[in-house]
Amino acid sequence: MSERQSPGIRISIDRGGTFTDCIGMVPVPVSKEYPTGRREIVIKLLSVDPQNYPDAPREGIRRILEIATGKPHPRDKPVDTSLIESIRMGTTVATNALLERKGEKCALLITKGFKDLLLIGNQARPKIFDLSIHKPDVLYQRVVEIDERVILIGDESNPPAELTNDDANIIRGISGEYVKILQKPDTNKIKNDLQSLYADGFRSIAICLMHSYTFPDHEHLLGSIASTIGFTHISLSSAIMPMIKIVPRGTSSTADAYLTPCIRKYVDGFVSGFDENLEKNARIEFMQSDGGLVPVNKFSGFKAILSGPAGGVVGFASTSYSESERNPVIGFDMGGTSTDVSRYDGLFEHVFETTTAGITIQAPQLDINTVAAGGGSQLFFRNGLFAVGPESAGAHPGPTCYRKDGPLTITDANLILGRLNIDYFPKIFGPSEDQPLDVEATRQQFQLLAEEINAFVGNDKKMTLDEIAYGFTQVANEAMCRPIRALTEAKGYDTSKHILACFGGAGGQHACAIAQNLGIKKILIHRYSSILSAYGLALADVVHEVQEPCSKTFSDDTLPYLMERINALCDTCTKELNSQGFNESHIQHHIYLNLRYQGTDFGMMTLKPKDSWDFIKTFTEQYKQEFGFHFPDRKILVDDIRIRGIGKGFEIEKHDIFDEIKNTSPIPVSEDQCDNTVSVYFENGRMETPLYCLEKLKIGNKIPGPAMIIDSTSTILVAPKCNALIMTSHVFITVEGDIKSNVTTESDPIQLSIFGHRFMSIAEQMGNSLQKTAISTNIKERLDFSCALFGADGGLVANAPHIPVHLGSLSHAVKYQLEYYNGKLEEGDVVMTNHPQAGGSHLPDITIITPVFHEGEIIFFVASRGHHADIGGISPGSMPPHSKELFEEGAAIKSFKLVSKGNFDIDGLTNVLLHEPARYPKCAGSRCLRDNIADIKAQVAANHKGISLVKVLIEEYGLDVVQAYMMHIRRNAELSVRNLLKKVYHRLEQNILKAVDYMDDGTPIELQITINEKDGSAIFDFTGTGPEVFANTNAPPSVTFSAIIYCLRCLVDEDIPLNQGCLTPINIRIPPNSLLNPSDQAAVVGGNVLTSQRLVDVILKAFQACAASQGDCNNLTFGKDEKIVDGKKIDGWGYYETIAGGSGAGETWDGQSGVHVHMTNTRITDPEIIERRLDHAVVLREFSLRKGSGGKGLHRGGDGVIRDLEFREPLQVSLLTERRVFHPYGLRGGKDGAKGLNLWIRKGNVKGRDRVLNLGSKNSFKVGTGDRVVICTPGGGGWGTPTDKPNDDMDIDEAITRFL
Repeated sequence: MSERQSPGIRISIDRGGTFTDCIGMVPVPVSKEYPTGRREIVIKLLSVDPQNYPDAPREGIRRILEIATGKPHPRDKPVDTSLIESIRMGTTVATNALLERKGEKCALLITKGFKDLLLIGNQARPKIFDLSIHKPDVLYQRVVEIDERVILIGDESNPPAELTNDDANIIRGISGEYVKILQKPDTNKIKNDLQSLYADGFRSIAICLMHSYTFPDHEHLLGSIASTIGFTHISLSSAIMPMIKIVPRGTSSTADAYLTPCIRKYVDGFVSGFDENLEKNARIEFMQSDGGLVPVNKFSGFKAILSGPAGGVVGFASTSYSESERNPVIGFDMGGTSTDVSRYDGLFEHVFETTTAGITIQAPQLDINTVAAGGGSQLFFRNGLFAVGPESAGAHPGPTCYRKDGPLTITDANLILGRLNIDYFPKIFGPSEDQPLDVEATRQQFQLLAEEINAFVGNDKKMTLDEIAYGFTQVANEAMCRPIRALTEAKGYDTSKHILACFGGAGGQHACAIAQNLGIKKILIHRYSSILSAYGLALADVVHEVQEPCSKTFSDDTLPYLMERINALCDTCTKELNSQGFNESHIQHHIYLNLRYQGTDFGMMTLKPKDSWDFIKTFTEQYKQEFGFHFPDRKILVDDIRIRGIGKGFEIEKHDIFDEIKNTSPIPVSEDQCDNTVSVYFENGRMETPLYCLEKLKIGNKIPGPAMIIDSTSTILVAPKCNALIMTSHVFITVEGDIKSNVTTESDPIQLSIFGHRFMSIAEQMGNSLQKTAISTNIKERLDFSCALFGADGGLVANAPHIPVHLGSLSHAVKYQLEYYNGKLEEGDVVMTNHPQAGGSHLPDITIITPVFHEGEIIFFVASRGHHADIGGISPGSMPPHSKELFEEGAAIKSFKLVSKGNFDIDGLTNVLLHEPARYPKCAGSRCLRDNIADIKAQVAANHKGISLVKVLIEEYGLDVVQAYMMHIRRNAELSVRNLLKKVYHRLEQNILKAVDYMDDGTPIELQITINEKDGSAIFDFTGTGPEVFANTNAPPSVTFSAIIYCLRCLVDEDIPLNQGCLTPINIRIPPNSLLNPSDQAAVVGGNVLTSQRLVDVILKAFQACAASQGDCNNLTFGKDEKIVDGKKIDGWGYYETIAGGSGAGETWDGQSGVHVHMTNTRITDPEIIERRLDHAVVLREFSLRKGSGGKGLHRGGDGVIRDLEFREPLQVSLLTERRVFHPYGLRGGKDGAKGLNLWIRKGNVKGRDRVLNLGSKNSFKVGTGDRVVICTPGGGGWGTPTDKPNDDMDIDEAITRFL
């Protein structure tokens, strides 16, 4: 801690990947030159330059000291700290170590049965159309399973019966939940395991045990033993983030173990270059991802991921937000490889679970959305579309103009357009690093691209280089607008009511265009915009956070307990900040409760109101703002108590920029202030544009657009119809007048790309709305839903990449309703359907369809489909394995007008979901009607969001243009598929492709594809497929359409628009009354989740694309019916999950293990959530990879998984699976993957022996207390003839050796 008595130099540093920005604030006497009594020295230098200095931040400090004192500070001597008051730093050291996987060697200690849990994660694949599935590597090098186990058995509102037994193994956890210790750790074995790790060179470990968020004792025991052995870094998951969900808590603790030692090494190296008085003279603080500073000794890796960007957020928030105006601000930070956007409205917005470089971090982080579009984003022309990124040129080789033979990028486009001026750009390029930007090389590369584009377009009007370069900037701008809309429109805010605060090296060149696209009228660009992250560090507060779990219902009765815990945690924060030198007058506490409605999983961190304890009012207002409704009849639960302690240290005096603007009389800029005139290209052509040097402009100068304003580190482009006002600390730009679109109905490749973004953005925002507003696990957590936009003809326009099995079938559902109502739909109507003959997939998937009207005519449709946990039928979960008729699977609705002219028909909805299904023998109505209604309302709200966005698009461009581009986009998708089929013909040198595979009951799925190589069309003929079965694996035709469109998109392997055009070149022939085209009342629940997967295997086999994946969704449902006890109704419940397996290998890749494949990509519920939520009725004993189940080959197939569940009470269980008879095939000599295996391990009888029963692929049964169900999912097939590897233990199927 600093012992300084007088003010010293305050230094703030942002160490980025390429550049390090430093700002030193030197105290000086107040004068006209320095009215604040502060001289600011700015240094910008390369982050890595070993020939000149060993450490960039220390070099920056050295240079600041030389300038401040006017005396030399030699590099070969320790830096003198006598004048330094503080050093604040944001760094990308942790981020880079994570991205490059260069962290500390570490091991993971985890509860037995979960050694592969973090590898499996949530089982979803990152890119649903990527056949060569790539999942990020885990961060640890070794796993040690700890034979310990605790389970949840109740809470204070529902205390366990075992409490009366005075059992010492039953303990009340921190959250108020009761846990039961089933197995205590064996300390001797743990010591041996840890000593073995230590002997092998491990010094850093992460410890993550089941339910340690509420019962951390076992983690503390392991940590204590590890400490005595000598481990230098021990990360306890219960200490770093005590929140429920073992997977993100585990990945966070491993990230901490992996990254914090790197941080420590970096800090030690940094500090070593200073004199011995550094700690005595100066405070050293680092920026965390949450926007708060911490002392250097408390800086940890997992909280450092956004250390650099966080400084920028603090910077724009502190300098651009006006307390008097209270207009929310959007931060727009455009760098070389990506653009970060964020929002500030007086409080920092935090999220608590984010994924960076494939690693999920559970920690408070600023809500920063990143898009892969920056100055270095590469430019492509693909299938008639302009594409920008996500590939980046990076620092090396960089853009074409950097003289290193790099690719064309956005920087090159701006150079061609005249928006970068080489005379004012640093001459640091070429072999000697003394050359300017290479305009000629950029022009030559654009000329080659222009030839390709014009040859493709083929019309009389050739596109010029200017038009092409401008087109790429437009596409990039639209890509950067999408995350801004997600931060605003998707959360219920009006984007146009925001201020745009631009910073970063490239932000000023795009600021006006971004604002015009979004309807924003005010732009602020700080004079330190290119180093705002460093400046933000100078403005930041020191923060110390504490958090603990809770399991209370918020009420008047529980408020005293909550207040007691809040006060205790506030005291903890205060003591810590006191120890850092802050007295009580400089400490503030922000008090949060993590609240959620009962029956939902979406919590909201709710800030305590200033002068009351009325969290409920704040929570409901916040909920309604984001989602448009709330649940007044539901209890509100408290999941966590969080205190954010803030230490207010030295503050830079902040002035309100809008107060200055109000009090400034604009001074027209004079001609003699113009430094140059340059030619710049805008939408309507080139314009002579005055260029001004910022340092030569006066406060109050008003500069009309077009204009360029340049300083030493950045370029600001003031577009036509914009005006810039020079302020003390900012350039303030106003966007005046409406920016009218000049787009016509004629197809244009630039606008084609832009409309592709806009249409997809509508579907994505609908999906965001649905996920947030739904209450069921299936939609909110498993993400088993899809949203889409359709033309007036019912043809698909855009489907967000949610669940592939919905891709083609949703269009069938819309077309059915269009024909059914035959012009009788009215504005305000909403239709509900789920019947397979009406375009449905299976009955739990309920589709909500809303027409979009314009001047009395239907112009579009929006639709959302979500999987509901139960809709009646013969078994809980509505996924019966032995259904023979459709009515056994629940409510079957061809068409129901849910909303008529704005009136919601709740009685009719109750009838079709609750009463109608119960009319059939042995069938019940929905077992969770209240949740059904809530989710259906969420789907209606998502559709409403889509309608509003469609209308915004029409208002912006006009109906004729929007509808014209709907058709252009379809034609573009059609072209992509035709080109694909032509390539397939040339690759395989044949135009007839055949494949057949068999369902477990022996039913064949047979396909012949006949390709017309001249026009790129094809016939998909399923003649030879077996007849409809008296079971439930029948699949309606819409499922076949979905499978085909999915496979075509995978094979194209480019980011093409996904719409009806993909199927235009395809003639699909399905024989009637077959497995793929069954009769009206055929059972279909398995067709959607099983047959669809086998369809994909057959199609990909015909194309020889890859070996078979697991060919299954491994559907597991369990639950219980409602019952009447003492005249009181006790609700039943149903739980449903699909389980990962192995993916098939391909010509150049190994299959992925433990991942969902092809037609689904739903997530799996976290182990701790599943054990807490379901009345504590289930214990997950194991979730691991099934070693050896992937097929051998030159490239191996991926392994399946083992999922072992133990039941603590009698429940009805259903299994609906495939590939238990026929193996997933290998290709080109690759071996088959292992078949799946379903086992029921029945608790021992009188002789004490368990019975192990093979359940086959489909079964329904009632488990007793202590029974287990073990699901061993199939592996993927191998590709290519395997090389001989003797004694390869990967060839031994773990499931067979362990269970049989």
